Amino acid sequence: MQEELFRGRRVMITGGLGFIGSNLARRLVALGADVLLADSLIPEYGGNLFNVDGIEDRVRVNIADVRDPHSMDYLVRRQGIIFNLAGQVSHTDSMRDPHTDLEVNCRAQLAILEACRRHNPAVAIVYASTRQVYGRPHYLPVDEQHPIEPTDINGVNKMAGEWYHIVYHRAYGLRTTSLRLTNTYGPRMRVKDARQTFVGWWFRQLIEGHELQVFGDGRQIRDLNYVDDVVDALLLAASRAEAGGEIYNLGAPQAVSLQDLAAMMVRINGSGSYRLVPFPPERKRIDIGDYQGDYRKIQAQLGWQPRVALAEGLERTLRFYHEHYAHYW
Repeated sequence: MQEELFRGRRVMITGGLGFIGSNLARRLVALGADVLLADSLIPEYGGNLFNVDGIEDRVRVNIADVRDPHSMDYLVRRQGIIFNLAGQVSHTDSMRDPHTDLEVNCRAQLAILEACRRHNPAVAIVYASTRQVYGRPHYLPVDEQHPIEPTDINGVNKMAGEWYHIVYHRAYGLRTTSLRLTNTYGPRMRVKDARQTFVGWWFRQLIEGHELQVFGDGRQIRDLNYVDDVVDALLLAASRAEAGGEIYNLGAPQAVSLQDLAAMMVRINGSGSYRLVPFPPERKRIDIGDYQGDYRKIQAQLGWQPRVALAEGLERTLRFYHEHYAHYW
């Protein structure tokens, strides 16, 4: 059914040369879609031309910044679906440079939505939001009714970006859907440093033979989704009309403590070590503590559930970076 829906369909992915965007592009190419990737290729944001190695002749790439409204006005035209994945995702960077975070995660989102309202009101838009909007959970697992109390600037601006999408659905009829992603991992993620994801940094540290550092007592829990499962959710949200105007959590059946995650990664890698270290002050002040998302809503309405077990996903990812590290370090 997805092949029928996406074959020949014009699809645009903002942040298309990044981690999730490039994995999504690969799936869409396999489904026969006409894929346009828009990406600024700003080094800090994760875009990487090697991410489309092997499919570069089957996608179109436009080097464009979502903060440029003129580019967005042009690029959104005649697209059937837009996967809006471009964003500033580093929590610590948002605290150091809140104005850039505001520009990327708020003003740029309005530019995209305004371009669609004026030039392509029939397009379906799927927006990548984040569990960071919830802040420190009051209860677990966290469902979509949980209070919105971000602990950092990134969470505030992603919340605003998400609600711009929902307002444009309610006020103008744009078919927008928001997915609140949790920790996504897998091949092609940015692993140059720990600014965007601690999991990606751990992969690099393991492969280079360095000791993993686990902040605090290591007991704080997280849920993780392998990127293929996130791609499944994105495609479902784009393909189902009932998803219009909805917000969905993603999540995993079981959460894992950070200490257990480190131990699992060391075991799967076949070498390495970890130790507990005190929280750096800049991270401690915005840490959310324990988190596990409740994904029953998207499971009930769209039939999504994660399929890749954590150990299997970690093994696939480590294998990828052992083979391709030269393109990501």
